[in-house]
Amino acid sequence: MPPDHHFYDQALETAGREDLRRHQDERLRRLAHAIRDNAFYRERLSANGADPAARGLEDLGKIPFTTKAELAEDQRAFPPFGRLLADPHSHYPYIHQTSGTSGNPLLWLDTADDWETWLRCWGYVYRAAGVTERDTAFFAFSFGPYVSHWAALDGARRLGVRCLPGGGMSSLQRVQAILDHRATVVLSTPTYALRLAEVARENGLDLASGAVRATIHAGEPGASVPHVRGCIESAWGACCFDHAGATELGAWGFECAAHPGAIHLNEAEFVFEVIDPATGAAAAPGEIDAPAELVATALGRAGMPAVRYRTGDLVLLDREPCPCGRTFARARGGVLGRTDDMLIVRGVNVYPATIDDLVRSHVGAAEYEVEVTRVGGLDELLLKIEAPDAAADSALNTDTLDQVERTILRRLNIRVAVRRVPLGSLPRYELKARRYKRKEDRA
Repeated sequence: MPPDHHFYDQALETAGREDLRRHQDERLRRLAHAIRDNAFYRERLSANGADPAARGLEDLGKIPFTTKAELAEDQRAFPPFGRLLADPHSHYPYIHQTSGTSGNPLLWLDTADDWETWLRCWGYVYRAAGVTERDTAFFAFSFGPYVSHWAALDGARRLGVRCLPGGGMSSLQRVQAILDHRATVVLSTPTYALRLAEVARENGLDLASGAVRATIHAGEPGASVPHVRGCIESAWGACCFDHAGATELGAWGFECAAHPGAIHLNEAEFVFEVIDPATGAAAAPGEIDAPAELVATALGRAGMPAVRYRTGDLVLLDREPCPCGRTFARARGGVLGRTDDMLIVRGVNVYPATIDDLVRSHVGAAEYEVEVTRVGGLDELLLKIEAPDAAADSALNTDTLDQVERTILRRLNIRVAVRRVPLGSLPRYELKARRYKRKEDRA
């Protein structure tokens, strides 16, 4: 079992299943007033006869799922915030928005109590990564309207961590600040961690010789993908930790040191379900042999409650206790993909995280892009990988490209064309990477 400082709330994190269920039931009953006090959920409760105030978890399954599309439509119909607010507008000092990568951004408001929930959730993330008041954390974020950036910073401050925000800096300035201030923890997307490492190499700087001992990532699958993780850890000389969250919910998952590549679901702050993404039917725990969609109910954000929210994240649920001592369920392999980013290539379901792992296993941190073309109702892929002009003298030569093609064929049973492109010709990303570019359909 890890040292006490690797737990945020050891009693809850190591509680038995029945104790966890009682804890969730009590919190859901306390949240019931907020669910009733907004028009969006009031209609759903009355239509289904659900009463979480009286019957708690027993009635949770009677409430219909909530989707991002429904929330977006509600905000369009009742601008600007929709009908989810349970309190007067004056009770909401925090306003943020989603990234908008899958459509128009959602606006999201938090009360002071809701913000405390955010900070607690980040407390679990940091403690599991061994972060303490002795650390100096660098936040490689833009600090735009995105709640995760501000909550990550505030959550670290709450634990007494010295914090260096990296907003308004170039990538090179961020690398220099990390080295100059001897930061011990760095937070970024997985893609941007690799970009910072690239910038460091280009400028003769060695991140691995610095003081960073832990990197913490979210925003996209990657930090739990074995070869992506290996590239990050090699470049930084540090342990890589994954976590997951959503603006609508909070930071719902975190990784511990004892079981790399698996994200603990924070069952102290959320109720989780897994469903078949196509039918919505419940997937039985322990019987899942294919990725299932994660559904979450946030127990602490009463100001704008999210109940039975379909995250779109695909996971393999594991309820076996972890060697770290936690009894929280885990998502094996982290977030495996999203319901809206799966590709069907010659009848085979392909997730970007799988391609990411296979590419990184051969070409390491080289940047790449996938061109997707719909041909006769099916997706075809062209994989572009960057290489120096003198490719024959680099690690990325023709033999390597052939190996990438063969590995994808062997592992996925699909043929993907691979093309070398000049170094620096593909986009770099600070937030979520958008490596998949869809071209016009062909007959």
